[in-house]
Amino acid sequence: MGQKMAVWKKDQNRLGILRLMAVWLCGVALLVSVGFGIWIWSYAVIPIPARDGANLHILIPPKTSLAGIENILVENGVIPPGRGFYYLARISRLSQRLQAGEYLFTPGQTPYQILRTLATGSTVRWSVTIPEGTNIYQLADILDEGGWGERDHFLKLVSDPEILARHGVQGGSLEGYLFPDTYQLLRGQHPRQIISQMVERGKKVREELGDLHDNALGLSPHEVLTLASIVEKETGAPEERPLIAGVFLNRLRYRMRLQTDPTVIYGLRDFNGNLTRKDLETPTPYNTYLINGLPPGPIANPGRAAIAAVLQPASESYLYFVSKNDGTHYFSRDLAEHNRAVVKYQKSQKKR
Repeated sequence: MGQKMAVWKKDQNRLGILRLMAVWLCGVALLVSVGFGIWIWSYAVIPIPARDGANLHILIPPKTSLAGIENILVENGVIPPGRGFYYLARISRLSQRLQAGEYLFTPGQTPYQILRTLATGSTVRWSVTIPEGTNIYQLADILDEGGWGERDHFLKLVSDPEILARHGVQGGSLEGYLFPDTYQLLRGQHPRQIISQMVERGKKVREELGDLHDNALGLSPHEVLTLASIVEKETGAPEERPLIAGVFLNRLRYRMRLQTDPTVIYGLRDFNGNLTRKDLETPTPYNTYLINGLPPGPIANPGRAAIAAVLQPASESYLYFVSKNDGTHYFSRDLAEHNRAVVKYQKSQKKR
């Protein structure tokens, strides 16, 4: 009996020691947890001074892991070295919501503010303006220079049969369908998305203008855009667009050739800026000095006013116009009047 009591007491002592150790370990764990909580909280809310006090534009590529994002932020001086950002993202449960894109970080932001910016996708948007009358080649240059995609890749996409079919365009490219406007673009945005954005904007504008079939000569919507692109390239004076459109519609009505220089230029492979007689005599599908009617498609991307001018042209009976060398034109109803205007505004100008 005495032995049993001794063993029991010994077991009780061991159990007591184990309990004390468990309590101690729980206390240590609690202290560690509290300490870690205090550390991560202080890390999250204390502003981070920038290296040179400047704003920082940082690009986070698609499919970058949390560790990869942390490395990018550390390398660019957005956050200090260490794993604080990683643990903060995990504990706050924002790690799965971090989004790719370009971000602007300012001096004095806290790690939590930076984390929230990434989680909400508050990316930088850049205003990119596409002027009216810009053709696909000029548009490709604008996007290439701005870092929105390589020129050749863009030109390949706007002529891709799959993309043309998706947008219901029957021509050989999206020329005329990429609406000129100011767009808010994102760094890293795929050119396909930019193209879709421009095409959809054009669709909306055309819907606002009404049925493109409803025009003086019953032109198809594609032909309306083609003529609008010519009007856009022929004048930069807003008040002249309905007059220019009226001239071309009158010429089409009387089966006269359009004889417009911008179409000839568009059809030339290597135009050097000087339109010559040889150019005017070079056969291309766009040489309206040699072909009858409209060229096969738009020569640029027309704006709202140029499209509207084709749908609602001036009612004048003009058949000709000539540049007055001041950004406007002189309009004539017959060839004799036009020839006199050419002498007055063009040949006299050359003599000077």
